[in-house]
Amino acid sequence: MAFLFEKFQKAVRSVARSPTFAKDPRHLQFAADINRLFLYTSYNRVGKDAGEADIEEIIDMASKAPLADQQEQVQENINSQIKTFCASMDDILLPSSKSTEELINSPTEKGAGPRRSGLSLAVGSNVSMKVSPDVPKTKPLKLSEVSQRIKDLSGYTLELKASQVPHKEAGQGLFINGEANVGAIIAFYPGVVYSPAYYRYIPGYPRVNAQNPYLITRYDGSVINAQPWGTGGETREVWDGFSVPEFRPNIQGADTGSDRVWKMLSKPLDATRLGSNAEILERRNPLAYAHFANHPAKGMEPNVMVYSYDFPLVEKDMRMYIPNIVFGRGEEVKMKRFGSFWFKSGTASNSVSDNPVLKTLVLVATRDLSNEEVLLNYRLSNAKKRPTWYTPVDEEEDRRRWS
Repeated sequence: MAFLFEKFQKAVRSVARSPTFAKDPRHLQFAADINRLFLYTSYNRVGKDAGEADIEEIIDMASKAPLADQQEQVQENINSQIKTFCASMDDILLPSSKSTEELINSPTEKGAGPRRSGLSLAVGSNVSMKVSPDVPKTKPLKLSEVSQRIKDLSGYTLELKASQVPHKEAGQGLFINGEANVGAIIAFYPGVVYSPAYYRYIPGYPRVNAQNPYLITRYDGSVINAQPWGTGGETREVWDGFSVPEFRPNIQGADTGSDRVWKMLSKPLDATRLGSNAEILERRNPLAYAHFANHPAKGMEPNVMVYSYDFPLVEKDMRMYIPNIVFGRGEEVKMKRFGSFWFKSGTASNSVSDNPVLKTLVLVATRDLSNEEVLLNYRLSNAKKRPTWYTPVDEEEDRRRWS
């Protein structure tokens, strides 16, 4: 794998000098990330038993294939892994005498409503759904039992414990329990997905991260808020992301004078007007912990990277294992940015797609992992003041990502 990565690095440096990409550094970073993901996930799919000729072919494709083709292949590689994961979850949780389709169409338990568990988000705690869909029966296993069985089947699971990152704000860290190969999906980033059209509904808007460290942004501008998901749950249930928090992280320096001024100038719109699209989700997902991955300290290296995975909603049998819901109506809206604010500038021409997707994020291993802390390069913008604990992994990547 070392020679594969070395060849890739040379290719990235070559692309970075291209005058075309120099005009659009953000696109360069996006292309570089897709290129890396193409290499890692293709290598994972081929398997460790692949011959040198197979590896050389992957490298050759990575250097010649158009970006769109590489994106499509990464999506296929990731989707293949997620299908395997979902099949394993079915084997663990579904009664063996019934198929998934039979369970969905059978008389079932009623959802007990959102639970007050883990980190959660108070954006409208008294929201009630007009229709409460039936929740299919599953085996009465606890999250810890599901987690152990996933490890038995796939070779690894996740756990939370004191971080090894040496600063006091690191808190709990995300650890892999077991072993995973390079290119493997390590974790899902759970929570509520906000498109730019609904930024003003994010709690704390416009300084949304002042009290919430569990936000992440995709390249396309969609923001995922993992705070409502917290540490998951112990059942399959109807989940709408409106849970009342029982725990609030201690964010130092929150609510400064500057933040108070912004709160007076602007505030989030009432989320109850639109709300999130409630879905039956499996809260015992043992990999839905990407929001607990810490940024590496100086002298440490990240071992995962994010991928903006578009889950195809036609895969209905897999839907309950994707720990995300969409806020609002989900239509595509053109937005323009002015400073910290986004304004609607019309509806996208293809607002209704024949192949609807759920915009999510997953963490992908950038090397073989074994019983260690999962570390993610946060790539914080260098245009704003960063936390004292933040040490850039690659300052140029940060600059390109947010250019």
